[in-house]
Amino acid sequence: MTEIDFYTHCRDPLAVAARICGKAFAQKRRVRVLTADAAMTESLDQLLWRTPATGFVPHCRLGSRLAGETPVLVDHALDHQGPAEVLVNLGPEPPPFFGRFDRLAEIVGAHEAELAQGRERYRFYRERGYALRNHRMDNGETA
Repeated sequence: MTEIDFYTHCRDPLAVAARICGKAFAQKRRVRVLTADAAMTESLDQLLWRTPATGFVPHCRLGSRLAGETPVLVDHALDHQGPAEVLVNLGPEPPPFFGRFDRLAEIVGAHEAELAQGRERYRFYRERGYALRNHRMDNGETA
């Protein structure tokens, strides 16, 4: 069963997602990041070129010809083919394909609308019997 971690009250959800991608890449795990839209996909793509400052997280878009050999895929498309280890969700709803992954990281922003969407996703997973872990990010905890 998919392990689910909620990272809530994130002041910078993209930075949290980038840290999770970096850690998973260091552990040699394949990552799929589901963004909310094309603008967020582009923003995270740019951030991953600069983060971490002393390294590089190889990544590309889902439709890239290099997707099969790239460890981190970033896209807003609501589908996923190929290896399934770590899924990072930056979208407002549970990804339709989350059950294929070993681990799901739900990133929840700090604004009230984002927190409300996060509570709905939490309820969705809890009602289906998933064990959930919570990490409140506004108290100095890091991903």
